[in-house]
Amino acid sequence: TEKKVSTSSSASSNASESNSVESGTDTLQSEFNEKLPTSQKGSLDSRKNGVLEKPGQLSESLSRPTEKKVDTSSSASSNTSENNSVDSGCDLYDGKWFYDPQGPSYTNSSCPIITQMQNCQGNGRPDKDYENWRWKPSQCALPRFDAKKFLELMRGKTLAFIGDSVARNQMESMVEVPKNRGNRRMHRWYFKSTSVMIVRVWSSWLVRQTNEKFDFAPGGVTKLHLDAPDDNLMELIPKFDVIVLSSGHWFAKQSVYVLNNEIVGGQLWWPDRSRPMKVNNVDAFGISVETILSALVTHPNYTGLTIVRSFSPDHYEGGAWNTGGSCTGKVKPLATDELVENGFTSIMHKKQVMGFELAVKKATNKSKLRMMDITKVFGYRHDGHPGPYRSPDPNKITKVGPDGKPPPQDCLHWCMPGPVDTWNELVLEIIRRDFEGHQNFP
Repeated sequence: TEKKVSTSSSASSNASESNSVESGTDTLQSEFNEKLPTSQKGSLDSRKNGVLEKPGQLSESLSRPTEKKVDTSSSASSNTSENNSVDSGCDLYDGKWFYDPQGPSYTNSSCPIITQMQNCQGNGRPDKDYENWRWKPSQCALPRFDAKKFLELMRGKTLAFIGDSVARNQMESMVEVPKNRGNRRMHRWYFKSTSVMIVRVWSSWLVRQTNEKFDFAPGGVTKLHLDAPDDNLMELIPKFDVIVLSSGHWFAKQSVYVLNNEIVGGQLWWPDRSRPMKVNNVDAFGISVETILSALVTHPNYTGLTIVRSFSPDHYEGGAWNTGGSCTGKVKPLATDELVENGFTSIMHKKQVMGFELAVKKATNKSKLRMMDITKVFGYRHDGHPGPYRSPDPNKITKVGPDGKPPPQDCLHWCMPGPVDTWNELVLEIIRRDFEGHQNFP
């Protein structure tokens, strides 16, 4: 089955634009409402109904009884028996990585949308085995991403990836050779054959942010209003049928935390050491998760499926990203007995799950929440990051120097192809279970 969904063969000119989405300030509503082509002549699908076809591989029917989820629909109880018959016997997140000699079904050169920093082979990484490891749940198979199946399931619907650059990393893993329609804050891909829209919306913290002076915090420093969702985001929510939501890593960046109209803490910013902070960056992350998810499950006009991708682990060893941390030379997944708990990853994951569970209790609308719990699964994949191969510069340093210091590197984002492709296999399976298990999905 084809790994990605494709709409056009003329997207290479959009690659540089796709790298600059972090800084845009355009309003998203008008961009989303821009009319898409409807005539055959204006079709964005230039090859076989928008999907590059390859022979089918895996088509197992999968299931999972213990998946963390809530159905906030008032008719949820009537679906119980049906739901159990679909979700039986398979925990998607309990399993192991296995070596698949078939390898990925796309290459770094066949997908011009890949952000340069994630193009590990294009940047000279000498090993390739990290591309061949696939995730296998203990009780079932997880099929490769099937673009045709995805487009059929999503017929007439819109899927939105919402979050930061790791969310962009996931979106790029799904969409191949796109015809990009969008500004720097939002990109859209339209598949005319099935009227499917894939959207990527930049929202680094998922909550409201301002830069104006506030109380004793000066202008220019980002203020995060932890109890208010991102305004730009919320106006778009009713247009989405499936949302893949992710966040967390921006809570390591400088910001001021505002709660109940009061400054309660900050990250890399706190002018008065004699005043204790009430909220640190980990707590702020947990609050933000509860805020955005509560806003979704109580939104009067949102009836969609929200998939919360859990915190994506980094693998910096011997320091943080800015203090000499390294993942240089990792070429295969960790063995089960080699997994070392990362304290920061663990607490961030815990706070995210707590925020998820608190939001579940507030649900009032017919939307659904699912936790896609990849944190432990990806803890094994220290080999899947760009490391020092984050730039095409032929003169870059890729090995530990004579002084023992590692080169600058990226141990947070994921190579493409690479482990990140598993995320969209999981997304497709969650969508399949929901759509095929609940025939009344709105």
